[in-house]
Amino acid sequence: MDETLYSTFTVKEIICDGGVARLDDTEKSVIGEISLKIYINGTEYASLLCLNQLTEELALGFLYSEGVIDTIADVSAITYNERLFAVMIDLAPGKSVEKCESLRSVTSGCGKCFTYINPLKNDKFLTVSSQDRFSLRNILSSMKEFERRSEIYRAIGGVHSVLFQHDDLSVFNEDIGRHNCFDKIAGVLLGNDKMHLVGNGMMFVSGRVSSEIITKVIRLGVPVLVSRSTPTAAAVNLARKYSVTLLGYVRSNAGFVYSGEERLLR
Repeated sequence: MDETLYSTFTVKEIICDGGVARLDDTEKSVIGEISLKIYINGTEYASLLCLNQLTEELALGFLYSEGVIDTIADVSAITYNERLFAVMIDLAPGKSVEKCESLRSVTSGCGKCFTYINPLKNDKFLTVSSQDRFSLRNILSSMKEFERRSEIYRAIGGVHSVLFQHDDLSVFNEDIGRHNCFDKIAGVLLGNDKMHLVGNGMMFVSGRVSSEIITKVIRLGVPVLVSRSTPTAAAVNLARKYSVTLLGYVRSNAGFVYSGEERLLR
């Protein structure tokens, strides 16, 4: 595993033996974290706490989720400065950042968990129109496979994971922030000219679905989101408003459908 993703510390391990607790020396790997700066046309736009992995894809996906860009053609150049932990992006001629958009700092713990859709960007968030039907049996089996793919989580812990699944493409990602995982997948799809697949795909997430998470799914136009954990009330309301099929607490052969059951095949 890439050692830039974690650090190893000498720690004390708690051992209970025969009702007596002791502390033993051991080595423990701890997941890493960087503050990734995103510069647009030379000006710092955002700072994201994330795993040092797929940094350019994260920047692209974040700007797409924020409504700054709509296609990869809106970007004329993108580079990553490893020393500064900074992604430098030049927008295409005629494309600019609105003056009302200021520098944001987004934490690894979903620092915008209570964020709803910005009215100024409302035209970027459309009702999901996919007419595809999705098998519940396939969703349940896919969730089991998804949970087995989390290599970093099994080895070190401290990360969330997200999967985009389509018959023609599967994109899996892990990061300390689940919102980063969604943005990295958006960046991969943008950079590889695969955004046309989103309307027929599904996304799986290991953690809670907050309003911030569901807005990223709405922005992408993915019709089905499946979580191992719970959605928030705001996320359910947004899923129903924008016609996203939302499933939560999907574990083993059980779960709950919070919205969009018409897309599901029994």
